[in-house]
Amino acid sequence: MRREARAFTLLEMMIALAAAAIVAAFAVPGWRNHIARGHRIDAVSALYRAAQYADAQGAAAASLPAGIDQAPPSGHAVYRLKLLSGDESNGGYAIVASPTAAGPMRDDSCGAFVLDANGARSNEGSGNNLATGDCWKDR
Repeated sequence: MRREARAFTLLEMMIALAAAAIVAAFAVPGWRNHIARGHRIDAVSALYRAAQYADAQGAAAASLPAGIDQAPPSGHAVYRLKLLSGDESNGGYAIVASPTAAGPMRDDSCGAFVLDANGARSNEGSGNNLATGDCWKDR
């Protein structure tokens, strides 16, 4: 009786690794873009939550409480929200969602998201090469 060895040859293993590398080369950038888009959606949602809070509190709102002052609302903060004082140009307040210094969105081209009491949306920050509509897209 002769035993047949059943295993991968070196050539078969190299072909499988090459195929996996090609798939990873296309999948990883798309996955990173998807994660960044999710973080942006969280920031915009947090801005709208904070705007609802500021509208409900009116002039009494001097700052945002815990849970409303970050995106996502629980866990490790990716964006920090800050309530800015208002004037006639912004309708009474503006809220800025800035990426945290050590977070995954610190180098994002959208920079900080800004929403004011009039509903005007904008982005601020250095290196902003995307249009405001691209950063707020699908929100």
